[in-house]
Amino acid sequence: MMPTVKCPSCMAEKEIDGVLTAQSNQNVIFRCPNCHYEVKDIQTSKG
Repeated sequence: MMPTVKCPSCMAEKEIDGVLTAQSNQNVIFRCPNCHYEVKDIQTSKG
């Protein structure tokens, strides 16, 4: 079982692999499949 992430817009909880997409620059994109809320270029500890 994967960790879950809660959407800050609609509060839906989804597994992390279904809402986060890795970018080549080490940042990630969050997309909520429930309400289509999106945040791009989220910095990680490697980015």
